[in-house]
Amino acid sequence: MEAGMLLEIRRRLQGGLLIVREPNARSLPLDISVTPSSLKIKSCQACTTINLPAEVRIVPSYCRGIQYVAGDGLHVRLQVEADSNAKLVSTLCEILKANKSCIFYCQTCGEMIIKDRTFLRVLPLPSENWSALVEEWCCHANPFASVLHPQSNDCFLGDTYFLVNSGYEAHVSGAEKVNWETEHSASQSGSALKSKENNSVICKRCKTMLGEAVSSGIIKYYITEMIIQPSEKRFVMIPRSQFVQSIIAQCLVELSSSRSTFRFSIQGHDGKVYTLMWLLNVDTLLMESLGNSAPSNVFTLFEDSLRSHAKSSGTWNAVKVLYLPCIKNRNKDLADAWGNDIGVHSLIFPSKTCLELLLILSLSNASLPPSLRCMNSFQVAFLKI
Repeated sequence: MEAGMLLEIRRRLQGGLLIVREPNARSLPLDISVTPSSLKIKSCQACTTINLPAEVRIVPSYCRGIQYVAGDGLHVRLQVEADSNAKLVSTLCEILKANKSCIFYCQTCGEMIIKDRTFLRVLPLPSENWSALVEEWCCHANPFASVLHPQSNDCFLGDTYFLVNSGYEAHVSGAEKVNWETEHSASQSGSALKSKENNSVICKRCKTMLGEAVSSGIIKYYITEMIIQPSEKRFVMIPRSQFVQSIIAQCLVELSSSRSTFRFSIQGHDGKVYTLMWLLNVDTLLMESLGNSAPSNVFTLFEDSLRSHAKSSGTWNAVKVLYLPCIKNRNKDLADAWGNDIGVHSLIFPSKTCLELLLILSLSNASLPPSLRCMNSFQVAFLKI
């Protein structure tokens, strides 16, 4: 019976942790052989060979002894030589700044939302709370209110969204603005939520919320709901869980690099806090195999993201995070404390996406060996890129 394993490599620390999942009594004893480019796990029933990526080399002479951890399996500490400058996938800014014609698709169903759009200017927006800061310091009307509205050939990038001018109607085909008032929004004491409901922009085909109309002709699209590709590139659907965790992981990496921010409050467009997240490291390389002992009914809500790897090994760049769920008033005191902490950065996504992210984190946590699931009262998870 093929053994399952998890290999976590830290590029910057030049170290790794190999965990051979709790071995079946019939598969014992195990023989683990280490070479610079591979690992071989041999039992009386099967032999598993793990070939490492070209940029990773193990230093066999510095491998530490094997330790058995009940519930986990066998732990082996490794020293590795790894390329710490691994290039991640192209960012949204890089794609848009290429001055090439792009097509915008609904990530959920693949419907074409904006066709053949070329931007002459792609500019970053100030931090999320810039408008509130301006109002605090100005004794008159906000002088910048109309300046940050993109023109027809502009695209303005926020942390979790981008703004475009939809005045050129020929480019817009697959989105529509919601103009009804729901009972829920009508019952609110304030008008903010009602306004958001009425200004939602949804996909015509699948009715997924793509963004909001922030003013006449200006649309805010959330980066987790849209796939943007050069017009000449063939469109390929990406599994929802794979896309969401990759986009959010890249967002965390960019913010930690540009603003030295490592704590995040994940909020929905409804104003609720869904998750508190602490970015632990961004240099992880994960190699994972569940082996033949994996159950055939692996649960996943998001297409075949987990099922496709249930019987084979996979390799991913990943970020490691600590998180705490905040739905149904869980961890409310800490969420309130983080909300008043200037060192915590708020990231706003559609509420449905926040729930999807929370489920992704929960599934990642549940897939880890028991001893690695918690750290300092937080739960541990990986977001694969």
